[in-house]
Amino acid sequence: MRISGLFQQGRPVLSFEVFPPKRDSSIDTIYRMLDELEGLHPDFISVTYGAGGSQADHATFDLANLIKTRYGIEPLMHLTCINYSREEVAERVRMLEESHIDNVMALRGDLNPDLPPKHDFRYASELVRYIRENSGLAISGACYPEGHVECEDLVSDILHLRQKVDAGCEHLVSQLFFDNNLFYAFLERARIAGIHVPIEAGIMPVTNKKQIERMVTLCGASLPTKFAKMMQRYEHFPEALRDAGIAYAVNQIVDLAAQGVDGVHLYTMNNPLVARRISESVQSLFAAAPA
Repeated sequence: MRISGLFQQGRPVLSFEVFPPKRDSSIDTIYRMLDELEGLHPDFISVTYGAGGSQADHATFDLANLIKTRYGIEPLMHLTCINYSREEVAERVRMLEESHIDNVMALRGDLNPDLPPKHDFRYASELVRYIRENSGLAISGACYPEGHVECEDLVSDILHLRQKVDAGCEHLVSQLFFDNNLFYAFLERARIAGIHVPIEAGIMPVTNKKQIERMVTLCGASLPTKFAKMMQRYEHFPEALRDAGIAYAVNQIVDLAAQGVDGVHLYTMNNPLVARRISESVQSLFAAAPA
């Protein structure tokens, strides 16, 4: 099933993101996590990708295959290209097709100082075009409400995104953000630029101050004053910070749903408890289209 078709059902789409287990983790841990996520009835689950040249890319494929075959949920497998040759990408596309995994998230991937990039694919748009021309896979892509950290300005960022969509991207998932107004401004820029594919809002609940600070450093997301005060107030009280972070994420989602967002993509950080509490708080918003 092509994920883009989910957005034709007349209601917001709710999806989760998970990542492969560490090498020393028991497979039972993954089963327990997926057992809980399955009960929340996500429309699909995306699986993040490991660094090129590591065993993590195989773990990504195995987890995506498990989600599809054991749990009957549509997986969206991430595929990066900066550290792969054309032949290596072709092999991974072949593996996906042979396993009947229909959806792929085409990403450039992060530059790794310890792993020199290859030059067959410089940008995600080039990977999108290659997949479109050489397979029948449905292609999703990433977008950045506040602009990609490497892009010089928001106009250039939208133009690059338009290139990605024109190359064959059918669906977009946004980077995390904590100010809905920034996401709405991004949507306006995208629609003015002629980008009309479904765009999901990426929401990450805060459960750990250091974790979120690391993510913000990597992706460049800004922190609203009320969000920063929340972290400062509860940083030494883990349970309180978790509850406050869940409440903040729920408030974001309620506002997004009220504004008619195409969907919400929840960055679960492999934490089914947090995913459950958020999903149960907003489930009626995703149950059906408003009258």
